[in-house]
Amino acid sequence: MEVKNSVIPNKDQMDEFLEGDIESPISMVNLLKFKEKAEYEDGRDTNLSGKEAYMIYGIEVQEHLKKVGGEMVFGGEISRLMLGEVEDLWDNVAVARYPSRTAMLEMMMDPDYQESEKHRSAGLLGQLNIETKEGAM
Repeated sequence: MEVKNSVIPNKDQMDEFLEGDIESPISMVNLLKFKEKAEYEDGRDTNLSGKEAYMIYGIEVQEHLKKVGGEMVFGGEISRLMLGEVEDLWDNVAVARYPSRTAMLEMMMDPDYQESEKHRSAGLLGQLNIETKEGAM
C-alpha cells in the first residue's frame, strides 16, 4: 500500500465530503506531520519551524471553530506507538468537533479562515483527516 501525505483533499475526497449526511455532528481526528522549516506559498522569509507555523494556525483556528459552533476537543504531541507498526510516527494529533460537515465547509470558505490556513499549509508536510461520528460503533 502506498501512503501519500497531503495537505489538501483531492477532488474525490471533497466530492464525498459533500455527499450523504452533511448535517449530523462530526469530529475530525487530525494526524499531523510537520515540515522541518515552514514554507509559505508567497515565498516570505521566515525562521519558523513547520511546527511553529502550524501552532499559529492552531491558536487562530479555535476562533474560527467557535464562529461555526465547533470546538477543539484535544491536541497533543505523539510520544510513541503502543500497538501496530508504521514506518514513521506522526508528530501531533488534534481532534475538532463540528456541528456538521456544512459547518466545517462554512469555516473553510471564510476569508478569515483562509488567511489563517496559510500558516497550516506552511507548516504541514502532510496530514490525515479522519472523520468520525459519535455512537457509530
